[in-house]
Amino acid sequence: MKVHQIPFQETGYFSSLIGDYLSKNQKLSDFYGNFPDLEGFKKQLELKQKSFKVETRKVLVEALINQYNNFNISELTSKNVNKLAGKNTFTVTTGHQLNIFTGPLYFLYKIVSTINLTKLLNAEFPENNFIPIYWMATEDHDFEEINYFNFKGKKVIWNRESSGAVGRLKTEGFDTVFETFSDQLGNSTNANFIKELFKKAYLLNDNLTDATRYLVNELFGEYGLVIIDGDDVLLKKQFVPIVKDEILNKTSFKEVSIANKKLEENYKIQVNPREINLFYLKDNLRERIIFENDFYKVNNTVITFSEEEIIEEIKNYPDRFSPNVIMRPLYQETILPNLCYIGGGGELAYWFQLKNYFKTVNTPFPILLLRNSALLISNKQLVKLEKLNVTLAEIFLKQGDLINKKVKEISKVDIDFSQQKFYLHQQFESLKELAKQTDASFIGAVNAQEKKQLNGLDNLEKRLLKAQKRKLTDEVDRINKLQNELFPTNSLEERTRNFSEIYLEIGEALIPMLLKSLDPLKLEFTIIEY
Repeated sequence: MKVHQIPFQETGYFSSLIGDYLSKNQKLSDFYGNFPDLEGFKKQLELKQKSFKVETRKVLVEALINQYNNFNISELTSKNVNKLAGKNTFTVTTGHQLNIFTGPLYFLYKIVSTINLTKLLNAEFPENNFIPIYWMATEDHDFEEINYFNFKGKKVIWNRESSGAVGRLKTEGFDTVFETFSDQLGNSTNANFIKELFKKAYLLNDNLTDATRYLVNELFGEYGLVIIDGDDVLLKKQFVPIVKDEILNKTSFKEVSIANKKLEENYKIQVNPREINLFYLKDNLRERIIFENDFYKVNNTVITFSEEEIIEEIKNYPDRFSPNVIMRPLYQETILPNLCYIGGGGELAYWFQLKNYFKTVNTPFPILLLRNSALLISNKQLVKLEKLNVTLAEIFLKQGDLINKKVKEISKVDIDFSQQKFYLHQQFESLKELAKQTDASFIGAVNAQEKKQLNGLDNLEKRLLKAQKRKLTDEVDRINKLQNELFPTNSLEERTRNFSEIYLEIGEALIPMLLKSLDPLKLEFTIIEY
């Protein structure tokens, strides 16, 4: 196994916002706190240690013990849960939706990044404890985003009606999903492991929250990962003051709107705040809370509250108030002794909008770390790349650009007309000087003729390139096929492919390979040969 890194910015798959963050561009400096390096973590430790209360820790431990009731967990995870009661214990958190069977590969990379960072911090700051946390987005209601995963280019779908928080959905209908999926797996040892894992997760648990907890615990429990469900009345009680403030003062809307106005001078805004960034959550219902005509209304229902009534509702039923994407980060940081949030580029983009809001409600803003990204390339695929003289950096090029580059390289005919264009440009510069000395109105005609002849050279170059592609069809097809294997749907494989495809090949070596290969503070894209 070999590991290579290239800068995220050179892959062509990450935004200018992320590039500016990684390079510490001053344009972004007002939108984050400490940077993800060891000096930044030292400062963040001091910041969080001062602000996080012992009472909050006790509630957290109690809630986690309750959530893990009826689950077999590793000794390390059990120890980590209990360590959270101690004032020298801190967390590193990643979060994700409850995608069926983990969804895309990067789900694994998020958790591996989190585990590896806690290992690094435990070694660097041995007087403290650092615990990896996976936050299950159980309160989300975007069922269409999570009800499938891709396997060998086809969708495996859980078809059913859905309403309310996805974590509360019963696992009815997964027997059909299991039959469809298992038919595609075969009967190898690795295939049988995948079948058993799927069956125990989704056929032996009653709801999607428990199914996901079981699945993730089976994959990562031995590394001490702690899985948390925010849809918990004990935890929601800790968030009551913030919920009241949101209802009465609309603080998040005010502060995030100010941040957005400044941020959008240079970047695209990821999410826009609503006047009230809370949902009302009950049974099969998760709907926005809106304020109209002096009443608080639950959208698309007949439920309404006066100000006095909704404050009473918050007091008696805090679990019925569900934060949206704007407020969920604050909820996490309120109930966890957290130092760092690890997420993808899209997630970090909306976290950058929140720093002012955190400051206003006196909550330390966490370090933001871009999760590890990886391309997994087999020895067989690597040999093919070498035979085609395609480098690891070149494989990230857009397909058309890659083909054009390789055809020009291997063609015996010189397809690059740059030299001819340079000479043509020089000739027309002479003509322009002549026109200035005779008749200035002649310059327009000279410019038009120059453009016409340059366009003619461009067209000739394109026609010659097209002809060479036909002549080199075999090489072109092989490059296309190989890049499509590594970048399905012309995107990073981590965004589409499910871990089960790789597990079929290498089995139980997969997660140890990722843990060994991914360095969370390297801040570069990783290519893993296996």
